[in-house]
Amino acid sequence: MATAAILFALTALGGATMAAIRLSGKPYPPLWLAAGHGLFAASGLSVLGYTAATETLPTLGQIALGMFLLTAGGGFFLLAGFHLRNRPLPIPFVLGHGALAIASFVALLIAIYG
Repeated sequence: MATAAILFALTALGGATMAAIRLSGKPYPPLWLAAGHGLFAASGLSVLGYTAATETLPTLGQIALGMFLLTAGGGFFLLAGFHLRNRPLPIPFVLGHGALAIASFVALLIAIYG
């Protein structure tokens, strides 16, 4: 779970950068940044999912996994529905995506360090 937490921390750095870009008035961040953010998120999800499949994951860890899956769905929606269509990312959705990601990350950290 610690490896997943590190990957999600790196994901958060990219996410915060992208949110700042959007909030600065630009319609969307560079595609390379969004792709890197998604790659780290998918890696964190893969590690956490593997952990859940091969070890006993605490209940809060399972909840964090579910929350991260919802967050990933929202991120994919932002990418496919807006970014790849050159449409401005909706700020409320960007903020909601970030808030759910933060809550998921906090749940994971509590599951790890209790």
